[in-house]
This record gives sequence, C-alpha cells and structure tokens, in this order.
Amino acid sequence: MTEEHDMADDAPETAGATRSGFVALIGATNAGKSTLVNRLVGAKVSIVSHKVQTTRAIVRGIAIHDNAQVVFMDTPGIFKPRRRLDRAMVTSAWGGAKDADLIMLLIDSERGLRGDAEAILEGLKEVHQPKILVLNKIDRVKREDLLALAATANEKIDFTHTFMISAENGSGCDDVMDYLAKTLPEGPWYYPEDQISDLPMRQLAAEITREKLFLRLHQELPYSSHVETEKWEERKDGSVRIEQVIYVERDSQKKIALGKGGETIKAISSASRRELSEILEQPVHLFLFVKVRENWGDDPERFREMGLDFPK
Repeated sequence: MTEEHDMADDAPETAGATRSGFVALIGATNAGKSTLVNRLVGAKVSIVSHKVQTTRAIVRGIAIHDNAQVVFMDTPGIFKPRRRLDRAMVTSAWGGAKDADLIMLLIDSERGLRGDAEAILEGLKEVHQPKILVLNKIDRVKREDLLALAATANEKIDFTHTFMISAENGSGCDDVMDYLAKTLPEGPWYYPEDQISDLPMRQLAAEITREKLFLRLHQELPYSSHVETEKWEERKDGSVRIEQVIYVERDSQKKIALGKGGETIKAISSASRRELSEILEQPVHLFLFVKVRENWGDDPERFREMGLDFPK
C-alpha cells in the first residue's frame, strides 16, 4: 500500500536482543480500540461496549511477541468535546499519543473518514512520532472501498505502514504484532513478563462493573455514571469480598440502575461477578450499591480517581 519505513532499520541486530516500547492506539469513538487492545494482549484489559466514549483514561495493555514487549496505550476516543469530562478525555488521548514511541491510528472502515476521523487526521499532522494506519472491520466493507479509504488517508498523513484487520475475529492482527515486534526500539522490557496491564485490580474490577452497567442500560443511563471499588477483602476461605458503589447524578437514574424490585442491579452484579471470578481465579462475593452524587462531573477528586487531569 505504502512504502514501509522501518524504525529499526538503522539499529544493529543482535542475537536475543529484546525490544520494547509504547504504542498509542488512537481513533474516533467506537472505532474498536478496546476490542483490538484486548485481542492483541490476549486478555481483557479494557472494557468494551456499544456506548460511545466508554474508555475514559489511558489503559495500558502489555503484550509479548517474539522478543518484544509491546505496551499498548488504549486512549479515550477523540471527539468534539462538549463538557468538562469530554475535554479531559480528549486531552488525555492526545497526551498519550505524544508520549508514545509509535502511534497506531484505528479507523472504522464502515464509517471511513466521516466526522471525527477527519479531524483526528488533521491533529496528527502536529504529532511527530512514526504513525501506522489500521483499518478495522474490513469484513464489512468491499475491497475496492478499503483500498480507496487507505489511499485517501495516506495522502493526508505519511503513514509508515497500512494494515487491514478485524479486531473482532482477529484477521490481520498477527501481521500488526509481527511489525511492532521488529519495529520498536531495542531495550529492556518495562514490565514483568506475566503482567498484562498497569491497571490496579480494584480499578479493573470497577471498570468491569461499569461495562456491565453500560451493556445492560445502553440507552437508559447516561455515560457519566461512575463506579468505584470501596472495599476489597481477601477472605480466609480463598474468596474475595468486593463492595462497589455506582454513582449517578439524579434520583431518576438511581431508579433505572436498581430496576424494578432490584432486578437490574442483580443482573449487573451477577455478570460482573462471573467475569471477576474468571479473572481472579477465585470465588468473588460482589456487593453493589447505587448512590446519587450530583454534579460529580465537576469534582476534581473524581477526575483524579479516573486518571484524568481536571480541566480548568
């Protein structure tokens, strides 16, 4: 598609030399970034839902491929911000891009360059790290349309390589990992070999519950709802007791989250508990509470808990 410029061309190859680096995955909302990170890491490190702007702060997923450790930075979707939380998320995404060794732009092939994708391409002109283009959801688009989309994007930005993949079924993902493993700089690994994320387990548990909340109440509940893990107790019988609070902004939202007779919150708790038990490989006793916290989106402390800077 385009001429490939390998960042490692000038580096001497030595037997057994390790490589490592940070790859910022950026794109418009719902382009499939979290699905792709989970696919490339081989485990759940970032939550996924059909609700836009699900990822709020940068989540790092860590993958080993050949002799390379690839640290993927799953950034919030980039979109036109309207509120303080929106601004913090977009700022976080661009900050992650500028801190990375390499930038991976993910574009939803079905949507193409409409809307936010076009603006992101313009923004990338101010970012100087090497960039690769990844067209996602290729199984839903005709080949000639994919080629035209790739050509248009490469006219706007000097991408070092273009990949066509499906994050959902894994098609083309091995090619991406092969490229990254030979392209990232030589150097020691940043994390232990068995670590797959830098997200503390208490925070990951909260994120998983937030995912189940969105999946269950996709239309009814605003994405401004927030989950915090308030208690984590390892018990003598090998199980863990987890208490979490779902914060919403109004009483009407609390009623939605609870559901009639508590049916909704029970279903969310059950789904989250099953997944947490699989991840932790131990029995989980999960207790969810719903509380109203008005205007939490204007509270600097909540932003810090999410790993975001509070915009002025």
